[in-house]
Amino acid sequence: MSGKKIGIMGGTFNPIHNGHLVLGEMAYEQFGLDTVLLMPNKKPYYKTISGNVTEEDRIAMVKIAAAENDHFQFSDMELRRSEVTYTVDTLEELTERYPDNEYYFILGKDSLDYLEEWKNSARIMELANIIAASRDDLDRKIDEKIQELNQKYHAHIYRLNSPNLEISSSFLRKSLKEGRSCKYLMPDSVLRYVKEKKLYE
Repeated sequence: MSGKKIGIMGGTFNPIHNGHLVLGEMAYEQFGLDTVLLMPNKKPYYKTISGNVTEEDRIAMVKIAAAENDHFQFSDMELRRSEVTYTVDTLEELTERYPDNEYYFILGKDSLDYLEEWKNSARIMELANIIAASRDDLDRKIDEKIQELNQKYHAHIYRLNSPNLEISSSFLRKSLKEGRSCKYLMPDSVLRYVKEKKLYE
């Protein structure tokens, strides 16, 4: 995995859904990435993992989703840590292990607004390009935020042009608990796993 353009998409993936996968696919295509790492968090500092779903279940769902796309790859890098997960630590480790790669961290507009509050955010912007997805093609605030951060930190932040898919894991957990359909919101293979394991019920 040396000398490549590597996308990184982190999250609890509880459960992983089509919104995640579309962002990864659009980033892969628009930025000419070689692969996109789907990297589940272990203990994110900003939220608790709800739904009484095991780490093994989250791993299985991500692996199932990644298997359907040749340029998606499951990564357990953050899961191997016992402590709280921070993006900067992940980027430091990747850069140390594979210094010839170029990294692209994929996040949403909401996360971009709070990026400066992340641990060692300046270092994050030094170690990786940032790909920011907006939920609205006409949203000019994201362009202003990108310009502000790029100038302030000499960062390389880019806007991702992607479809507006309003899907959230919390919505899916609620829908599954209430027995409502989640077809077309998540991969059929992942949905089958969820139903077989009776997750979120």
